[in-house]
Amino acid sequence: MLAVIGGSGLSQFEGLAHVRRKAVHTPYGDTSAALSFGRIGNEEIVFLARHGDGHSIAPHEVNYRANIWALKEAGVREVVAIATVGGIHKDMGPGVLVVPDQIIDYTWGRPSTFSQGPGVPVRHVDFTEPYSGLMRQRILDAARACGEPIAPRGCYGATQGPRLETAAEINRMARDGADLVGMTGMPEAALAREAGLEYAAIAVVVNHAAGRGESAKRISLEKLEAVLGKAMARVRRILQEVCKR
Repeated sequence: MLAVIGGSGLSQFEGLAHVRRKAVHTPYGDTSAALSFGRIGNEEIVFLARHGDGHSIAPHEVNYRANIWALKEAGVREVVAIATVGGIHKDMGPGVLVVPDQIIDYTWGRPSTFSQGPGVPVRHVDFTEPYSGLMRQRILDAARACGEPIAPRGCYGATQGPRLETAAEINRMARDGADLVGMTGMPEAALAREAGLEYAAIAVVVNHAAGRGESAKRISLEKLEAVLGKAMARVRRILQEVCKR
């Protein structure tokens, strides 16, 4: 079964038929929102709003462990995560969609593993390639099928939030090799790997990162919202196609 984790701009998955919602309580607490089960064609889909139904949960306060645990327990095996990001690389400006292939984790203090607590064995997982190659290809094939341009790779830098970054921080991230900057990529991807889920992401660039392009002096949140609305319509088309595959 496929799950879609919606980020900013995608708090509900339009197009799902026969939707039923289920509140889930996990050993790690409550999920961000109830799981929404529905169908697109013959495919059963689970949707989860990462920031809650009213977008009220900040990136550093998302219960990533509960979310991933609940999806796993629901029978999910594949996940497409949607994330809004800033563009660091010159070719990744507002409106560009990206299927990232690497992550750099700049977050701190977030519960980031299931291997925690008295009597819980330590379990090491390989994270050389943090995203599922199979799911990344499935997204790329779906985008091609519906005629939506999408960048096939990029390095996602995950920051703590909720504040946006300084220009100096973005310069540092660029030197590190980050192409994109967002706040929810980790520990979500690592937890999905621990849970054995095939996990990949669609990153939606909604603004130039701090100190770059139109954000050279400041980031316009008003322009960000306008870009987000148009880009999410494209994301929905890709997701509809992913669900057919």
